[in-house]
Amino acid sequence: MITQSTDTNPQVERVLISLLRKLNTTQKLDQVQSFSSSILKLSKRAISRANPDLSEDEKNLLFIKYHYGKELADKLRKYLDQRKLY
Repeated sequence: MITQSTDTNPQVERVLISLLRKLNTTQKLDQVQSFSSSILKLSKRAISRANPDLSEDEKNLLFIKYHYGKELADKLRKYLDQRKLY
Protein backbone atom coordinates (compact mmCIF):
# COMPACT_ATOMS: atom_id res chain seq x y z
CA MET A 1 0.00 0.00 0.00
CA ILE A 2 1.26 3.47 -0.88
CA THR A 3 0.92 5.83 2.07
CA GLN A 4 -1.44 8.77 1.64
CA SER A 5 0.10 11.03 4.25
CA THR A 6 3.72 11.97 4.81
CA ASP A 7 3.16 12.91 8.46
CA THR A 8 1.35 9.76 9.61
CA ASN A 9 3.00 6.51 10.60
CA PRO A 10 2.21 3.93 7.86
CA GLN A 11 0.96 1.40 10.44
CA VAL A 12 -1.41 3.95 11.92
CA GLU A 13 -2.60 4.87 8.45
CA ARG A 14 -3.34 1.21 7.67
CA VAL A 15 -5.44 0.95 10.84
CA LEU A 16 -7.34 4.14 10.03
CA ILE A 17 -8.07 3.01 6.49
CA SER A 18 -9.16 -0.38 7.77
CA LEU A 19 -11.59 1.28 10.18
CA LEU A 20 -12.97 3.50 7.42
CA ARG A 21 -13.52 0.51 5.15
CA LYS A 22 -15.61 -1.17 7.85
CA LEU A 23 -18.08 1.73 7.98
CA ASN A 24 -21.32 1.40 6.05
CA THR A 25 -22.45 4.15 3.67
CA THR A 26 -24.59 5.93 6.25
CA GLN A 27 -21.75 5.99 8.75
CA LYS A 28 -19.36 7.36 6.10
CA LEU A 29 -21.81 10.11 5.15
CA ASP A 30 -22.30 10.96 8.83
CA GLN A 31 -18.52 11.31 9.21
CA VAL A 32 -18.31 13.58 6.16
CA GLN A 33 -21.22 15.71 7.41
CA SER A 34 -19.67 16.02 10.85
CA PHE A 35 -16.30 17.01 9.40
CA SER A 36 -17.89 19.57 7.06
CA SER A 37 -19.90 21.05 9.91
CA SER A 38 -16.77 21.39 12.04
CA ILE A 39 -14.88 23.11 9.24
CA LEU A 40 -17.73 25.60 8.69
CA LYS A 41 -17.92 26.42 12.41
CA LEU A 42 -14.15 26.87 12.68
CA SER A 43 -14.08 29.13 9.64
CA LYS A 44 -16.92 31.29 10.94
CA ARG A 45 -15.30 31.47 14.37
CA ALA A 46 -12.01 32.62 12.82
CA ILE A 47 -13.83 35.33 10.85
CA SER A 48 -15.63 36.47 14.01
CA ARG A 49 -12.41 36.61 16.02
CA ALA A 50 -10.61 38.56 13.30
CA ASN A 51 -13.54 40.97 12.84
CA PRO A 52 -15.30 41.43 16.19
CA ASP A 53 -16.59 44.86 15.20
CA LEU A 54 -18.58 43.63 12.19
CA SER A 55 -22.26 42.73 12.25
CA GLU A 56 -23.32 39.12 11.77
CA ASP A 57 -24.46 39.96 8.24
CA GLU A 58 -21.04 41.41 7.41
CA LYS A 59 -19.29 38.37 8.89
CA ASN A 60 -21.50 36.08 6.81
CA LEU A 61 -20.68 38.07 3.69
CA LEU A 62 -16.97 37.70 4.47
CA PHE A 63 -17.49 33.95 4.80
CA ILE A 64 -19.13 33.90 1.35
CA LYS A 65 -16.31 36.01 -0.08
CA TYR A 66 -13.56 33.79 1.30
CA HIS A 67 -15.16 30.49 0.33
CA TYR A 68 -17.15 31.26 -2.80
CA GLY A 69 -15.54 34.41 -4.18
CA LYS A 70 -15.93 38.18 -4.17
CA GLU A 71 -18.32 38.20 -7.12
CA LEU A 72 -20.91 36.05 -5.32
CA ALA A 73 -20.49 38.00 -2.08
CA ASP A 74 -21.05 41.28 -3.95
CA LYS A 75 -24.17 39.90 -5.64
CA LEU A 76 -25.53 38.68 -2.32
CA ARG A 77 -24.79 42.06 -0.70
CA LYS A 78 -26.64 43.83 -3.51
CA TYR A 79 -29.60 41.43 -3.18
CA LEU A 80 -29.76 41.90 0.59
CA ASP A 81 -29.51 45.68 0.26
CA GLN A 82 -32.38 45.72 -2.26
CA ARG A 83 -34.48 43.52 0.01
CA LYS A 84 -34.06 45.97 2.87
CA LEU A 85 -35.64 48.69 0.75
CA TYR A 86 -38.97 46.87 0.59
